[in-house]
Amino acid sequence: MSQDKAAGVTWRPVAAVTADIVICGLGPAGRALAHRCLACGLSVTVIDPAPDRRWSATYAAWADELPEWLDSGVRAATVQRPVAWTTRRHEVDRPYVVLDTARLWDSLDITGARVISERAIELGRHTVTSSSGTVATGARVIDARGIARSPALAEQTAYGVIVDAERGAGIEPMFMDWRPDNGADPGAPRSFLYAVPLGGGQMLLEETCLAGRPALDGIELRARLEHRLRSRGIELDGAETVERVRFPVQGGRPGRRRFGAAGGFIHPATGYSVAAALTAADAVAAGDSVWPPAARMVYALRSAGLRVLLTLPPTDIPVFFDAFFTLPTPLQRAYLSGRDDLRGTATAMNALFAALPPRLRRTVITAGLPRSPSSGPTSERGR
Repeated sequence: MSQDKAAGVTWRPVAAVTADIVICGLGPAGRALAHRCLACGLSVTVIDPAPDRRWSATYAAWADELPEWLDSGVRAATVQRPVAWTTRRHEVDRPYVVLDTARLWDSLDITGARVISERAIELGRHTVTSSSGTVATGARVIDARGIARSPALAEQTAYGVIVDAERGAGIEPMFMDWRPDNGADPGAPRSFLYAVPLGGGQMLLEETCLAGRPALDGIELRARLEHRLRSRGIELDGAETVERVRFPVQGGRPGRRRFGAAGGFIHPATGYSVAAALTAADAVAAGDSVWPPAARMVYALRSAGLRVLLTLPPTDIPVFFDAFFTLPTPLQRAYLSGRDDLRGTATAMNALFAALPPRLRRTVITAGLPRSPSSGPTSERGR
């Protein structure tokens, strides 16, 4: 260590690390990308302050979204026809897979990568400086650190408990259940029940705020969940494993140098991102662009969909989803999963608009939701 007395600056020796790719962040997206880069024979450096930290969240996806390379053993449970309760009961004709989080982590093996257990502080085009001053150099640098929370960004929040299947036997697997038996005031922001099997005789029951700015907090969601379950004959004893969820659904910036949530892979209107990142990992590892113009247009249209959800009066949200789940399955799939399917997304949104009651159509127009690509999706400036 030396000191420039004139400038009063202390200089520390810097260690340089060179690789084909440097990945910052080891959430599901970053770990999946590192895993697939190693499978392609690339040299990989990963930077994360807690690289061995296991994930605790529950991840799920539509079965047709998952890439072929993913180990089939990570599928904890499959619901062939999940239910969506809006103003009435809908069966979604599309298998839904709940992933085994621990097995997913293990399957995305990153043995062979150089691991720097520090925080990435400064990211350049070919270099990353860590909290200790280590400089990692690579042909490419990818930011997969997620999105920092901000009051300006809409968030998704949830509070859930894990119960044994016998206690949850009276509740069928639900993609979302908007029925008003959670004790909330009719004019209060809405939340829904998410109920899925986890395998191993367990079930997750989770009260979810789909998107809010601000979103409902965990205290309110817990009270609603307990009220809802009590009304259905399920009493909690406080010994249940708890799952808490809170993350922004806005703020990603599509581009070659970012991946996962940081790179715009979160579906703005649903909060789903893991399957999209898993599917795109091979293309990103190969250096291909995963943001062609069609994908950017789809992202803008989906962001407009989020604006509608944030604008709708609480009592109209189930009506909105009732219209969505009456759409043919291919159109539902296009909107939920077609990341670069511009024609399918626009067709789905136009069909949804036509299916809405006239009063909700006016709300949609006020919120600025384009009815087709020709009407010009709004700019994502500042997100």
